[in-house]
Amino acid sequence: MTNPMFDPKDLEELLKEEFDEDESAPDAEKKGAKEGVISHDGNINFNLKPEELESFLNKYVVGQEDAIEIIATKVCTHFNRMKLENLIPEDQKVIGNIKSNILMVGPTGVGKTYIIKLIAKKIGVPFVKADATKFSETGYVGGDVEDLVRELVHEADGDIAKAEYGIIYLDEIDKIASIGNQNGPDVSRSGVQRNLLKLMEEAEVDLKTPHDLASQVEAAMEAQRTGKVTRKKINTKNILFIVSGAFSGIDEIIRRRMNLKTIGFDNDVTGQNKNTNYQILKSIRTEDLIKYGFESEFIGRLPVTVVLNDVTVDTLYQILLNKYSSVVNGKKLDFLSYGISLTFEDAALRYLSEKAIEEKTGARGLLSVFEKALIRLEKTLPSLEIKSILITEDIVKNPNEELRKLLINDNIKGFQKDFLINHGIYLDFDTEAINLIQEKAQSEHMSFKRICEDLFHDYPYAIKLMKLDKFTITKDAVLNPGNFIEKYIKDNYKKERQADKPISE
Repeated sequence: MTNPMFDPKDLEELLKEEFDEDESAPDAEKKGAKEGVISHDGNINFNLKPEELESFLNKYVVGQEDAIEIIATKVCTHFNRMKLENLIPEDQKVIGNIKSNILMVGPTGVGKTYIIKLIAKKIGVPFVKADATKFSETGYVGGDVEDLVRELVHEADGDIAKAEYGIIYLDEIDKIASIGNQNGPDVSRSGVQRNLLKLMEEAEVDLKTPHDLASQVEAAMEAQRTGKVTRKKINTKNILFIVSGAFSGIDEIIRRRMNLKTIGFDNDVTGQNKNTNYQILKSIRTEDLIKYGFESEFIGRLPVTVVLNDVTVDTLYQILLNKYSSVVNGKKLDFLSYGISLTFEDAALRYLSEKAIEEKTGARGLLSVFEKALIRLEKTLPSLEIKSILITEDIVKNPNEELRKLLINDNIKGFQKDFLINHGIYLDFDTEAINLIQEKAQSEHMSFKRICEDLFHDYPYAIKLMKLDKFTITKDAVLNPGNFIEKYIKDNYKKERQADKPISE
């Protein structure tokens, strides 16, 4: 099966609908997307149901159905519960805030960040993403974890009420696990965990940082003007925290707990063993994470654990076949910016998937192999007359050779076009002639068109003399253009004489 021919209008419509509501979607989903999650007075207007969000995510993410089921359910429950709690009188509310903060476990490049970005975009909440490794306990080295909350306000265009229902996503959370060593446990990493767990439950964060000089000047001016200082704060009670990491080595901790032998698991990372490793990770418990180096209180703030599949060649291939594939559609847009329509043969996508798996960076490897395979085409085709191209397996396997063929073909068409416009004659070339001209062009460091102009500059007059509107250049014409056209004229003249000669009785 080959992908349908690419129509720029189709891509435009696809991109327009990417985050728009499907006309066939339930009314509740349409309403939720249009109204957003919060109004400016802080009232929540969330209407999505778990199956609706799950269906949306499965359109864009391949091979993570189990993880998406859990994530979609808990995200929807979180926002729907916040909506309900806003309607309950204070004296009837449940004491203790239990949030569905999520811990995602999975190797790099399996779509963890992509899933959360899609969710934030779909439900219309401010979203902040950072790597846990950039933070320190004090905030003087690295960053202060409270900066994440302040950044939510920035993403919400200053709307604190909206920011208080945002999503904070921390990647590489496994890197702040406290690892014991000769000097004892890593206190700094434990400190970052303690700072984060305060935010993940409920905390009041000053909108302006105390050590910010600009904030101090602003506060001083306000005090002078009004006689008091109003400090704006952000409450983290309803902010959803999602953290993720690869957790390299935690499978060994799980195996030891389950008394499983590890022999053979590490020697083969494909097929059954890879699947078995995924099943091992799905058995992860709080005690495993504590042994890995996390504070029990920190893990207690992450009640939902999700394990994501590693990618395979088939997974990457299905990602590329998906009509919403950001990799394929992004590359189509790159070429479309030069007016070139791009289409991919399925065999080419399969080959690129096989090369991407060798990168060992999950789905991110697709971007790398696409760039390597198509960079020469992206550079050269905008200067040619080519307006559409089918990317075949041969092109991605041997881009330089296939580009050479495209250049030859473009040069031939360019010369044919000029010859037809200037002389009213369509000049054709057989395969042997093309090969000879190309060899001559390479050896003399000249373009295909220039060689043709030098070889066949006398041909227009001769061809018109023979009253022809189409002429084929053969191997002999290239080897000796003058003798070839002279002999052709004589032979043509003889044929005409014989045709005019009366038939004898």
